[in-house]
Amino acid sequence: MTALTSLFTKEPADNALRFHGQSGHVESYFLRANDPHRPRAFWLKQCVLAPLSGPALAESWFIWFDGEQRRTIAQRVQQPVSEVSFSGDAVNSKAITLDLRGKARGSLDAPEGTASFDVSWKPVDSPMAAPLSILPWKLLRAGPFPKSKLLTPSPALTFSGSLTLPKETVNVDGWIGMQGHNWGAEHTFEYAWGQCVFPEADAMLEGFSARVKVGGRTTPRLSGLVVRRGARTYRFDRIFDGWRQRATVDDDRWTLSLRSDDGDVTLAMDARNQPMVCLGYDNPNGERSYCFNSKLAAVEATVRPSDGASFVLKSEHGGALEFLRRQADPRFTRVV
Repeated sequence: MTALTSLFTKEPADNALRFHGQSGHVESYFLRANDPHRPRAFWLKQCVLAPLSGPALAESWFIWFDGEQRRTIAQRVQQPVSEVSFSGDAVNSKAITLDLRGKARGSLDAPEGTASFDVSWKPVDSPMAAPLSILPWKLLRAGPFPKSKLLTPSPALTFSGSLTLPKETVNVDGWIGMQGHNWGAEHTFEYAWGQCVFPEADAMLEGFSARVKVGGRTTPRLSGLVVRRGARTYRFDRIFDGWRQRATVDDDRWTLSLRSDDGDVTLAMDARNQPMVCLGYDNPNGERSYCFNSKLAAVEATVRPSDGASFVLKSEHGGALEFLRRQADPRFTRVV
């Protein structure tokens, strides 16, 4: 199916696999869960990397973040896609068995030792947990631009189960997180992306600031943010309206200010005092990007609706924060 044809057909299910054997494709399913009381989190990811030439690979990732011990555990396992089973909502690789309806188990060996997991999840009982597209139009999700697409089939989940880490076993009952899905012809040239659930406020947010390549040139930063509070959704997604958005991206911190018909919002996400990992994201053309990733960012958002009272959302260490860049960082001696 060509990109033009797809604009006039029904969109696939949020978690439907977009890889059909084609070269020049990247795709991933990912899960993140945070301890609601302590600075601890884990992240699981199952990917497809189909280069422009050569066999396609499947990549399985497990990352553990411990802000109390100031440590991470991180590993990636690769294998040929031909050895992996993709069936409906299930993916079975040698490292991860992932049922996107609510279960995951697996084991990966890392330099720190073997990490295994057996977890399940279900949506938070709230309208704010409904599937979310931060890209406001079908044209952006199904058309040729941007080359990287993203959806959030489950923006707010409650987890149960356990992790077995080299030095401890962690019970994750009651942890809060999300499940995402992205795909495309390549990774975005450069971005900051953040997501956070605020259980006590019955709220969540997800946003990005990105620069993309168009005709060999790099665009200014394009930003968007969606905030949900109960049954109300505030969309600040005039992505191409440079007059109404302002973003700053530092090594470990991202700030954003946006306006729309729904009002205006300011957001600050800060991982400067939390452990972070550097992940090597390979593109189908052979070039490598570097994803600097923390799941323990501090978050503060102030929303001023156009038709109601302002409110503030805060999380001390519950934010997922990523930066994708083309250059490595000398702080990281090991890139996963």
